[in-house]
Amino acid sequence: MTDELPMLSITDHSRDSAGLRYVYPVVSRRAGGVSIGINLNPNNACNWRCIYCQVPDLARGTAPPVDLPLLEKELGGFLHELQHGDFMQHVPPEARRINDIAISGNGEPTSAQEFADVIEVIARHKPEDLKLVLITNGSLIQRDNVQQGLRRMAQLNGEVWFKLDRASEAGMQRINDTKTTMDKVRQNLVAAIACCPDTWLQTCWFALDGAAPGAQDEDDYVNFIKGLLRGGIKPQGVLLYGLARPSLQVEAPRLSALSSEQMESFAARIRMLGMDVRVTV
Repeated sequence: MTDELPMLSITDHSRDSAGLRYVYPVVSRRAGGVSIGINLNPNNACNWRCIYCQVPDLARGTAPPVDLPLLEKELGGFLHELQHGDFMQHVPPEARRINDIAISGNGEPTSAQEFADVIEVIARHKPEDLKLVLITNGSLIQRDNVQQGLRRMAQLNGEVWFKLDRASEAGMQRINDTKTTMDKVRQNLVAAIACCPDTWLQTCWFALDGAAPGAQDEDDYVNFIKGLLRGGIKPQGVLLYGLARPSLQVEAPRLSALSSEQMESFAARIRMLGMDVRVTV
């Protein structure tokens, strides 16, 4: 597996780099090391269609049935290779550390009916001190099997990255191509925090058609957090990040990265609410 593996970088998150169905390595700029990705959507299907998404041939849909024995074989074997093989020679020297196991992939991972079972597979193989991360759009948190999985994650050094790119219905329609209500987003976020208290908001902030997010976008976001805090609901913080890899959606030519100064300016507004904000440009 490792002989033909190219040097990994933060700009290439190919799910096929290890030649496995479910497990793939990523050099994560946000994590600062090697993240072991779990892709439960090898069919490239998602219930959202974010315009910055790097998944090729993205389709509306749900995760296919998960082959749990194959996932277990791949995860166990890959962890062994990372710890005892020569995999790290394909990683830049500054990132040669195992940072986490991240359930992400080519679609919404919580759409897998076997989500709770997947967490148990990971539990059997994950080193105790290794972080387990779920990267999710949060839209299916109300499902019993998802909440069961999140509660188990809370026992496994787990954290949730809950997508909130814009905090208005019009903004989510424009950026995530989904029709939902902010009340529903809030309900799902509250449920995620209740099941797995180490829940972060993850926010992709970028320019569209040459224009940075406007004052209304910032105000909507800040006011959403203010509403949470008034209700006694506090996420662990905000993971604010920009564009690092090209979108593979039709909107790609319309997207561009913001400057560090623009990102930090927005982060400062959020920090004024007493929130931890981690910025990745």
